[in-house]
Amino acid sequence: MDREHEIDPAAIGVWSESVEFAVDGAHSVAYAEATNDPISQHLDGTYAPPVYAVIPTFNLLAATTMGAVPDDLMLKILHGEQDFQIHRPIVSGDVLTSRAKVVGISGKSSGVVVTTIAETRDATGELVNEQYFSGFFRGGNWPHQAGEPAREHTFGESQRPNTSTAVIQKFDPDQTFRYAAASGDPMPIHTDDDFARSMGMPGIIIHGLCTMAFTSHAVLTTVCPDDPARLKRLAVRFSSPAQPKHVITTSIWDLGETDGLRSYAFETSNDEGKAVIKDGLAVIGPA
Repeated sequence: MDREHEIDPAAIGVWSESVEFAVDGAHSVAYAEATNDPISQHLDGTYAPPVYAVIPTFNLLAATTMGAVPDDLMLKILHGEQDFQIHRPIVSGDVLTSRAKVVGISGKSSGVVVTTIAETRDATGELVNEQYFSGFFRGGNWPHQAGEPAREHTFGESQRPNTSTAVIQKFDPDQTFRYAAASGDPMPIHTDDDFARSMGMPGIIIHGLCTMAFTSHAVLTTVCPDDPARLKRLAVRFSSPAQPKHVITTSIWDLGETDGLRSYAFETSNDEGKAVIKDGLAVIGPA
């Protein structure tokens, strides 16, 4: 069968079954440590780090997204975008319930993008966070578009203020192994050099969400170091994979305030001059 006809637009709009996740403070602290998080409220377990929000939904998002493509594309997925809408931080003792659905499928010249949304609620039914995940399946052939794309968070050169703040960070040699253990993401592209090269990578690559966690530290320690719970939205587009050898620099631009919320754009590049994160957006609530 032609692969084009194996892409399943009927998956759009169908909610998955709900899954439950009990938050262990020790686990959220281990996640913070695995991402070199310097923020005291994350390291002492007051709040889970913002990117930890993917942990209760990780398998659910993956299964829902991959359910729209044929089996032979599943291992060809790259993380395209991630966008968290945060209603409140996750805390130890939370019992969370999540569900997910595909919201859009879009054919590109070199593959197919599947965008999925997950929503996570607490035991009272209140929303804790919503997140958009866009998976890019290399080699998929589906020259169509159905459903909705991910939420917009791009910004161009003309939108950037003249000044920015730069934050420099370094990955550790064992970063991917520590992150794999804390996150439950065992994909060998992050831990097996030969496998990574067989998949067209230059070697072991940093998990995209680990890189996103690093950029969240860069932003939060710059704009609201005393109160990370003010973060209301965090969105990125993964441009190219980082490697454990890399030093990364995140440039942050203040985009101003609207309706009491202050927005910051950010981008991250490695020490070889290659963009790792593009179209980063952080929205900060009032103090």
